[in-house]
Amino acid sequence: MSALEQLRDRWRTIHNVNHAYQYLSWDEAVMMPHGGGRGRADSLATLKRLVHEMVIDPSLEALVEQARSEAEGSEWDQANLRIIERERKRASAIPSDLVMALSKASSACEQEWRNLRQQNDWKSVLPLLTEVINLTLQRGEILGECLDMDVYDAMLDEYEPGLTQEFVNPIFDSLVGFLPDFVDNVIASQDPPRKFSGDYSPESQLDLARKLMKTLGFNFERGRIDTSHHPFSCGEFMDTRITTRFSSDDFVESMYAVLHETGHALYQQGLPPEWHGQPVGNSLGMMLHESQSLFMEMQVCRGDAFLRHSMPVIEESLSLKGNGAAWNLDSLSAAVRRVGRGKIRVDADETTYPLHVVLRYRIERAITSGDMGVDDIPAAWDENMRDLFGFELGDDFKDGCMQDVHWFAGLFGYFPCYSLGALTAAQFYKALIRDIPDIEDDFAAGSFDRVLNWLRSNIHGQGQLVSSFDLIEKVTGSPLDGSAFIDHVQSRYGSSN
Repeated sequence: MSALEQLRDRWRTIHNVNHAYQYLSWDEAVMMPHGGGRGRADSLATLKRLVHEMVIDPSLEALVEQARSEAEGSEWDQANLRIIERERKRASAIPSDLVMALSKASSACEQEWRNLRQQNDWKSVLPLLTEVINLTLQRGEILGECLDMDVYDAMLDEYEPGLTQEFVNPIFDSLVGFLPDFVDNVIASQDPPRKFSGDYSPESQLDLARKLMKTLGFNFERGRIDTSHHPFSCGEFMDTRITTRFSSDDFVESMYAVLHETGHALYQQGLPPEWHGQPVGNSLGMMLHESQSLFMEMQVCRGDAFLRHSMPVIEESLSLKGNGAAWNLDSLSAAVRRVGRGKIRVDADETTYPLHVVLRYRIERAITSGDMGVDDIPAAWDENMRDLFGFELGDDFKDGCMQDVHWFAGLFGYFPCYSLGALTAAQFYKALIRDIPDIEDDFAAGSFDRVLNWLRSNIHGQGQLVSSFDLIEKVTGSPLDGSAFIDHVQSRYGSSN
């Protein structure tokens, strides 16, 4: 067996252990009884340590060196080696004890967060969160020194390789300069909201979710949908899971959470099968992953063409026929594209959503730089809510600084990927219209084969062959910036509301 084949075989084992870790994590969020938390935290930490030790195993270094000459002539093998070397360099800097400690602390904190958030109990979760963030900062400091990076840049690079504050800052500054006044104008021109009466039971909403997922191309033979406290997706090419949550008086929230997570899942299900189990066959960074969820949720599924097809499906699943003349395409479009300043990030419209991300980005930078402590988060949250949205939350921690799972699960540096993903989605959609000018006729007819084939060919099937930034430029013809997103929201909301 050649060195290249041995290396692939070794990495396939690492992939399989990571696979087991993902589904234990999924079960923890979806199925596990609360009393199982401590044992699950230990199991997850053990798997984390095993993967870490397999990645940093010194014998892999010799295999990588031998495989380098064998990979000549294959851009996929060369990319695979490049990614393996990146992962080994980062992992080798982190002590196994820190890997275990951070995994256990994150599991314990996330488990308690699920209960304490419902109780609005910031005080009780604070010590657990402080431990998680302190360990995350230790990890960031080690990586920063190893990679000769700023600590927060090392954290950003974890979720989107090559991402830095230097790249993010001017883009976020431009969004903050444009969006608040734009949002004011849109809100001032909107009609009052309209409510539709119907069957919003979890069963009816789940029925709707399954129908829309199937229409978009989700493969239920290799995936499933469940409920959880916080909508998320996880999995890989062969087994993709998504979750949602339901509101008893509003179907739009859950419907679009499902469409968002379906975008993630379609990406996973469209990865190159011949490289399954290898790093190059995985999805790119979270900026690209979020672009795929937001491409479906915002660009495709909030457009009139999709709504025209979906309207009878929604009507049938949720028994909305009794709304008479009030139930029409204009009223549905207004409901799913309503702009407003709200407290909850995952419920935000696409014009205010980036401001929610900017708020979290500011806090992460301040904590990472040492300018504020974890116990200062609620005050900083209110200060930024006042600056960006014009109101405060005070003691409403549940819908304020406790609303997202990310910090409680140790995901520090992830948030910027959401807004950068929205910008990327707008740029991709502009390229789609350039390549297939009549694509929205397909959406109105309930046909999504051409758009899915376009995504498979240009994005999903590329795996990690090139970086996110290079892929964006290759597909769209331009480096990532905010211009396509600003053009998009001006076109969608500037004159029609």
